[in-house]
Amino acid sequence: MPAPTADASVTSNNPLLRPSPLPHSLPPFALIRDEHYREAFDHGMAEHRAEVEAIAADPDPPTFENTLVALERAGATLSRTSLAFFGTSSSLATDAVQAIEEEYAPRLAAHGDAVRLDTRLYARIREVHGDEAAMAALDPESRRLVERHLTEMTVAGAGLDESAKDRLRELNGRLASLGTQFEKRLLADSNDLAVLVDDVAQLDGLTAGEISAAAAAAAEHGHDGSWLITLVLPTAHPHLASLTDRDLRRRLHEAQSARGNRRNANDTTELVLETVRLRAERAALLGYDAHAAAALADSTARTPQRVLDLLGRLAPAAARNIEAERALLEDEAGHPLEAHDWAFWAERVRASRYAVDLAAMRPFLEAERVLHDGIFHAAEQLYGLTFHERDDLDGYHPEVRVFEVHDADGAPLGLYLLDLHTRDTKKGGAWMNSLVHQNTLLDQPSAVVCNNLNVPMPGPGEPTLLTYDETRTFFHEFGHAIHGLLARVTYPHFASTRVFRDFVEYPSQVNEMWMLWPEVLANYAIHHETGERLPQELVDGLLAAESFGEGFATGEYLAASLLDQAWHAIGVEEATRTLDVATFEADALAAVGLANPLVPPRYRSTYFAHTFSYGYDAQYYAYIWSEVLDADTVAWFRENGGLTRANGDHYRRHVVGIGGAADPLESYREFRGADADIRHLLERRGLG
Repeated sequence: MPAPTADASVTSNNPLLRPSPLPHSLPPFALIRDEHYREAFDHGMAEHRAEVEAIAADPDPPTFENTLVALERAGATLSRTSLAFFGTSSSLATDAVQAIEEEYAPRLAAHGDAVRLDTRLYARIREVHGDEAAMAALDPESRRLVERHLTEMTVAGAGLDESAKDRLRELNGRLASLGTQFEKRLLADSNDLAVLVDDVAQLDGLTAGEISAAAAAAAEHGHDGSWLITLVLPTAHPHLASLTDRDLRRRLHEAQSARGNRRNANDTTELVLETVRLRAERAALLGYDAHAAAALADSTARTPQRVLDLLGRLAPAAARNIEAERALLEDEAGHPLEAHDWAFWAERVRASRYAVDLAAMRPFLEAERVLHDGIFHAAEQLYGLTFHERDDLDGYHPEVRVFEVHDADGAPLGLYLLDLHTRDTKKGGAWMNSLVHQNTLLDQPSAVVCNNLNVPMPGPGEPTLLTYDETRTFFHEFGHAIHGLLARVTYPHFASTRVFRDFVEYPSQVNEMWMLWPEVLANYAIHHETGERLPQELVDGLLAAESFGEGFATGEYLAASLLDQAWHAIGVEEATRTLDVATFEADALAAVGLANPLVPPRYRSTYFAHTFSYGYDAQYYAYIWSEVLDADTVAWFRENGGLTRANGDHYRRHVVGIGGAADPLESYREFRGADADIRHLLERRGLG
């Protein structure tokens, strides 16, 4: 059956139904309208179904070329549309975009199931995999392609009988809808709960840029003469470290913690419970005792027990460190702490004990310098990359900037898009998306990637000054971008950051090291008004204080990770009982010794978007699992001369340059010469 041909009028008017003519195949955002996505999704799914049907029904014996390569070539329109839409939907979450996402999430899930659960296709791939002579003749990346397709289809349920597959399709469609609804309600509640301030004196402790950003946000929402503090995704808002007004800190913390659990139209508790119940049922259908086991079957960790062994090893030490830190903070404060006090007094202790005032660093962390003289500079020193802004190319929003990236030899690598500032239609947090995947099979020689942050937009004429944490996040997300830009693969299946979820955070965490690397820090940490470099004594204090606060940081992260594991350790029987979200959460944290009201989880269940929407379900542990590799890699760089092209080339060859085309842990051993040593992580977090 031939693929359907689009109506000529539709094709001529819809830019998504043909390859982009722009450099590096950048989606032509200036031409794309919301209605184009619906047309392109419909056409793309029909086209892909026809292509897959032709492969599955092929009367010729299955081979690598007529089955695996054919699969990789199929679905070009759907892939182009999905990358453009989902690469921008979290940044442009308008009512229209959210309506498209709600409509198409279950349809796309059903379409994906139609491919993954096709019995004929599964049999063909199994036959290719079982031909030992033919497999031996393939190159390593091609062999891995066969193995990955077979494993992924098996884990997805391709081997189930048709009745079980029908129920699986229903579950997957409903779960896709629940995830979309969770995101929509969370964004709405975050906007509704933004904290309005009528007296500027209450904002004491914030910078002029932060105050002007709050004034601009209030004016935008019809509150001229007031100030509006918008919320961020994690429980701990960055302003809690600076605001001197304790009552305002309390209001802000309570707003952050209230999202999704106010028994209103944006409440997410029933979404959480239904999601947990359906995931448990799906896991049982697939032959697992709980969703965590199903989710980790195809990961580097393999089993929930290995994850719990790592988290359980760290939790008691983190709890002890929290108590030691609490004593220091209460001694400084002169009164018992509450949760909204922690960050404020932590900064005072950091200043008094280590002469580190993170707020005083803000004038030295001007966003443009951080980008060009810090982030780009480190990439140039390590990999030889250069970045040139392309004002002639349009991003998906007027605030998005586009940079062309070239390799050390001048060869084009692709485009880097940056969307720095917060807005009402942007979901919380920070992330990287791929908009175009490099691969040689489809003659796409370069990649297009995008970083999103949520830095408040300052008022006119004010510089964008980053906090210390925002600067670290910037370096982190750029690590994902580098991973996407440098990966060079044959097949789309392995492009960009398409690696195991519990490996994908590793390269981004490694990139954080360059933030404080002496020659990088000296190059960008310059006072935006005076031109003075960041004082050495402040740098020395930062280094001396590296492990201070790790009790809190590790505790809030582990609490969220273990909460994620607890929700997904539930079997079908327990999931069908009447559960109360708040009670379950409290019991789960108490069971691991992290039910500390002063250190709430980084994300509570009702706004835990990573696990109930973003695809980190049962895998939020990935950050610290990856940090074992990250800390070991930082040690390797220090042992081998640091920021050098030779080191960058070695790291690129074995880690960020291979995408998903090789086993990640085997590649790590080739890079390091051994498995990662956990002692470097324990030392970094003060848990030894």
